[in-house]
Amino acid sequence: MKIGLRILLGYFVIVALAAWLLGNVFVQQVKPGVRQAMEDTLADTANVLAELATDDVLAGRIDDGQFASRVRGLAGRDIDARIWGFRKQSADYRVYVTDARGVVVFDSTGRDVGRDYSRWNDVYLTLRGEYGARSTRSDPDDEDSTVMHVAAPIRDADGRIVGVLTVAKPNQAIAPFIDRSQQAVLRWGLVLLGTALLVGVLAAWWLSRQVGRLQRYAQAVTAGERVQAPKAAGEFGDLGRALETMRDRLEGKQYVEQYVHALTHELKSPLSAIRGSAELLESPLPEADRLRFVATIRAQGERMAQMIDKLLALAAVEHRQRLEQPEPVALAVLVEEAVAQVETEAAAAGVSLVRDEVDRAAVVEGDPFLLRQAIANLLDNAIDFAPRGSAIEIALRQGDKAVQVCVADRGPGVPDYAIGRVFERFYSLPRPQGGSRSSGLGLCFVAQVAELHDGHAALANRDGGGAVATLDLPSATAS
Repeated sequence: MKIGLRILLGYFVIVALAAWLLGNVFVQQVKPGVRQAMEDTLADTANVLAELATDDVLAGRIDDGQFASRVRGLAGRDIDARIWGFRKQSADYRVYVTDARGVVVFDSTGRDVGRDYSRWNDVYLTLRGEYGARSTRSDPDDEDSTVMHVAAPIRDADGRIVGVLTVAKPNQAIAPFIDRSQQAVLRWGLVLLGTALLVGVLAAWWLSRQVGRLQRYAQAVTAGERVQAPKAAGEFGDLGRALETMRDRLEGKQYVEQYVHALTHELKSPLSAIRGSAELLESPLPEADRLRFVATIRAQGERMAQMIDKLLALAAVEHRQRLEQPEPVALAVLVEEAVAQVETEAAAAGVSLVRDEVDRAAVVEGDPFLLRQAIANLLDNAIDFAPRGSAIEIALRQGDKAVQVCVADRGPGVPDYAIGRVFERFYSLPRPQGGSRSSGLGLCFVAQVAELHDGHAALANRDGGGAVATLDLPSATAS
């Protein structure tokens, strides 16, 4: 499971737990809290009414006295009140009084006078001097029909309990307030939950993106690709820079080791030739043989010098991960400079350099020195294989998104087995007419320069014989 998904799932569990706790707190605390507040109000009301009813109870006229008349008149009163957005038109109270035996002697609704309420908790506990209250369903099958009853004692002059006054109020009377609070909590809870999930998704996406970039960077480095450390903020940026520093140091050590082995291997052949020629020169030789061996020593020495120079140039390119200061480069100018650079070599080989097609408007972003040297290397390679008396065709074409440099010759072409290896380091093919192999670094240099410029180098056979080398680079006008 990816780290982003793990983070999202963990965050979702936390948010879901928070939502569950919120709902649980509402059910366990908010609803009971509202009912507790109503019970407190009913207790005050019951005690006030008990004081007002005392005289009529002691006088034996509680059912037809002034107190009863006033309480019954409450049913016809139009309250017409606006309470926090809800309209209240009538009182929801029911008031009844029981005597010292628990028998109802007054009921504001008139339905239970004469009934024995001595077993109901509100009456039973109050007659024993305790706080009496109960919550009972008016309809046994309806859980929303509960009515809260709170009682207060009626005492005579000596303090004896002679009756109980109970005030009852349906819990449904406060249901609109609870429902509104519940909807508000639910609504804002969902908003909070949605916002939290959105933040979680964004955070998980950002973390996954940062980790993914570092992962792809590490995989590219492992594969030996030329990549730049990803840009990131905070600890991810520090980690990326640390990985890049570690890669540079490790690659530097490995690079030197590889090049020492490669250079040692490639120098064995010319050194052996020089050593053999030197040993032969120590003994008397005909003048012609002496000159031939001296020429061999000179040629092999030049070969080693060229190999070292090209190896150093290739190392400088391969070790670079990016162009530090790319600039607009007119490739037509570089082509002319590269042609001028190899004209002497071409004349010595007996081949001509022909500009087949040169687009003067072709411009790329890059390093002019590296690009000039890459084009010169393509020309050098073509000169090595072009037959004497033939022409090397040079073309520069501007496409929609890319610029292409083509160098074509009429040599023997590229064998099928070598097509996929011509850009490898130190890989070279035998020259026509028995010429010595090259260092095998020129085309590798071209491929590295192309990659450094986000381009591509290729070598293929052409119709009619010969080979064509292409250097494709992104056009600066396409961006």
